[in-house]
Amino acid sequence: MAGFDELAAEAESVSVDGWDFSWLEGRAVEQRPSWGYQRLMSRRLASVGSALDIQTGGGEVLAGADRFPPTMVATESWPPNIARATTLLHPLGVVVVADPDEPPLPFADAAFDLVVSRHPTRVCWTEIARVLKPGGTYFAQHVGPETVRELTEFFLGPQPDGVHPRDPERERQDARAAGLEVLDVRGEPLRMEFWDVGAVIYFLRKVVWTVPGFTVEGHRDRLLEMHDRIQAEGAFIAHSTRTLIEARRAA
Repeated sequence: MAGFDELAAEAESVSVDGWDFSWLEGRAVEQRPSWGYQRLMSRRLASVGSALDIQTGGGEVLAGADRFPPTMVATESWPPNIARATTLLHPLGVVVVADPDEPPLPFADAAFDLVVSRHPTRVCWTEIARVLKPGGTYFAQHVGPETVRELTEFFLGPQPDGVHPRDPERERQDARAAGLEVLDVRGEPLRMEFWDVGAVIYFLRKVVWTVPGFTVEGHRDRLLEMHDRIQAEGAFIAHSTRTLIEARRAA
């Protein structure tokens, strides 16, 4: 078994661009939602004339679709991801637009039949409603409330309770307030296991909002405690939640 310094150095050296988590294979595992978002997204993309993927990351999820509509656009804000998404999606006929994730979206009213998004960091319901054509739909998988709270609290201590912005019921209300008819909302809790401290470091470098300001040097003492805990118990257990949501603009 590698020691702490070796695991930490390895995890610090690897690229965290894009939303490909394959580096974690054999080091961590996360249960997947039962509904199969990519498959359902692909089915919807095949049946429309125009679609927008908001916050596409490195384009990995969108690129897995079987068929794209004649007009297919993706947005992304982080420069390394923009480069990855452009390289991956342009050959597939997808236009990648650099967008700062702040309203307004850089598109005309009623521009798209379908808007999709997997794990957006921010959901601007009024903008989604604006760019949808009448009768168009928003289909997305959101990161739900309390996701990896165990990790956050291990490093930052107890976090305040309260209604989370990603609470499914609150998202239902926000979608309705933007003028959308909510067709489906469902959530699932999912188990996560981290089998070495390098996996934790990689995850925190990639999913930066879990522990804001995270660095190996700045959190070394807690990481050493994490390393010892994993060595003794075999894994650090956390939980995520995911919400599947579909909403439609009135025809």
